[in-house]
Amino acid sequence: MKAVAYTHARPIDHEEALLDLELPDPAPRQRDLLVEVRAVAVNPVDTKLRRHADPVGEPRVLGFDAAGVVRAIGPHVTQFGIGDEVWYAGDLNRPGANSALHLVDERIVGRRPRSLSWPEAAAMPLTAITAWEMLFDRLQVPLNERTNASLLIIGGGGGVGSMAIQLARQLTGLRVIATANRARTRDWCASLGAHETIDHFGDIPAQLAAIGAKTVDYIFCTNATATHWPAMVRCIRPQGRIGLIDDPPLLDVRDLKPKSVSLHWEAMFTRAMFETDDMSAQHDLLQEVARLVDLGRLRSTMAEHFGTISAANLRAAHREVEAGRVRGKIVLEGFDAP
Repeated sequence: MKAVAYTHARPIDHEEALLDLELPDPAPRQRDLLVEVRAVAVNPVDTKLRRHADPVGEPRVLGFDAAGVVRAIGPHVTQFGIGDEVWYAGDLNRPGANSALHLVDERIVGRRPRSLSWPEAAAMPLTAITAWEMLFDRLQVPLNERTNASLLIIGGGGGVGSMAIQLARQLTGLRVIATANRARTRDWCASLGAHETIDHFGDIPAQLAAIGAKTVDYIFCTNATATHWPAMVRCIRPQGRIGLIDDPPLLDVRDLKPKSVSLHWEAMFTRAMFETDDMSAQHDLLQEVARLVDLGRLRSTMAEHFGTISAANLRAAHREVEAGRVRGKIVLEGFDAP
């Protein structure tokens, strides 16, 4: 099968940072689905692995957002059949989806929204899972309840922030405040449902005070945690909750003790990597997100289409993600996009 992979950790401008390869067709086992990949998206995790993690023994295929068609199933599959159209974010311990065919455990797969194109669907799974798990599993924000509580999303214009804004507005009563620096990103956050936007390069506590939110009940920081840590400590409400998804240097969590603030981590690959007892929660989650999309309550965060899957097109996409120039998600279609 056709695939794009890498053999050594290299900067994106290296001519062999990503390579077009022919690899053996995979075969499904146990609860695997063999998916014909129709579209993928590019996430920061792809660029981090390519820059820092040398493959062991064989070329590594990246790509942790996909939408496609089931072409074969393992002997213990119960939820899907051949021909089903699916979407998912994959497993960090297995080859990624930048390939013509891809294996994925059915417990982390959902049926794709019928109202979205393949690229629009591929833009959503990883960020939807991350945002959902942070809001409702980690921070334990009440679902579908009226509240006077507030949520600050730092990095509202990125893929995860874009989904967190939508989920918070559609499924909670929270006042949603997002950070964004550029005018077009502020407009993007507002279009997704943010009540207010503030500048993450400015004085966050002062800006919150200016809009009548001197403290907030929840903070979801999607990036640059070390930079924003002092501001978060200042503006979180006593007994509030802070959630992180990036990899900051050491933080002094003792800063949170005076306010009895709790700190929560979200890594959306945890359930698949450790095959947790509730691994199928991601299947249920994606099914619900697809339902909300088809009802018109959530929308795709696809921002730019970079053509079909190839080493050249993926190098261009990685370059944009690494430069932080992406609002929403970059997507690519399968090798032989219909």
